[in-house]
Amino acid sequence: MSDKPVVLFVCIHNSGRSLAARVLLDHYAEGRIDVRSAGSEPAEQLNPSVVAILEERGLDPNREFPKPLTDELAKESDVIVTMGCGDTCPVYPGKRYIDWELEDPAGKPVESVRPIVDDIDSRVRKLLTELT
Repeated sequence: MSDKPVVLFVCIHNSGRSLAARVLLDHYAEGRIDVRSAGSEPAEQLNPSVVAILEERGLDPNREFPKPLTDELAKESDVIVTMGCGDTCPVYPGKRYIDWELEDPAGKPVESVRPIVDDIDSRVRKLLTELT
C-alpha cells in the first residue's frame, strides 16, 4: 500500500478527456500522486487531437491506451474524477467523487479541442493543490 493518493480519471472512451487529465496530473505531480485513467466503454485508439495538444506541450501520451474501468481500479483509488460518463460510470461506496462536466473532444479538430484541454489543465492543477 502506498502513502501516495491514488487518483482515477474516468470518462466514456478513455481516449481524450481522461487521457489528458492523467498525463497532465502525472506530469505536474512529479511522482507525488499515483494517477490512473479508464473508460466505461474504451475506444479503439487515442483521440488524435488530444495527443497532438499534449505533444505540443512537450508531454508524451504515446505509452497510453484506452483502458476499461474495472472494480479493482476503482477500489484502489482514493479520488475518482468522472468526466461526462453519466450513468455509464458505476459508483463505488466510500470513494471521494468529483464530477467535471467537460465537452467531449471526440471527432473535433485541434482548434476546438485546445480549450477543453486548457480547462482540464486548470482543473488538474487545482486538484493537485488540494491533494498535496
